[in-house]
Amino acid sequence: MFQASHFSFEPAVQVLPDTGPPPAPGVTDKPAVVVYVHAEPDDAARASKLVTKAAKNVKWLANKGDIRCIVLHSFDHLSELKAAPEDAQSLIDRLKTRLESNGYEVMTTPFGYSCAWSLSVMGAPIAKVFKAL
Repeated sequence: MFQASHFSFEPAVQVLPDTGPPPAPGVTDKPAVVVYVHAEPDDAARASKLVTKAAKNVKWLANKGDIRCIVLHSFDHLSELKAAPEDAQSLIDRLKTRLESNGYEVMTTPFGYSCAWSLSVMGAPIAKVFKAL
């Protein structure tokens, strides 16, 4: 997770079939917590607890910087073990819904696409947090 002053993305390569045409690029120039989300095969079985725990961690980091914008980016390169795409997408969707219900503005990068992105991370040590759930 990163506290960022800027994040933008542009879909570059379709990596999953049947994802449709590439969506439009996205950008946030307001402070945001950018979360690189990786799901593993066993995560679907514990989805409810996992989403609750993930939301608490994201909110904790956002509150440290008085940040109300969250970006969820599917990043399946954090481990060799990977969940099925539909399970990973479901977890991201559930996390998005949970954060929005707590008053956060949430943006997601397009699932099934590799994106070019620009990330400007803030300088404080707390602006860079790794958490395995």
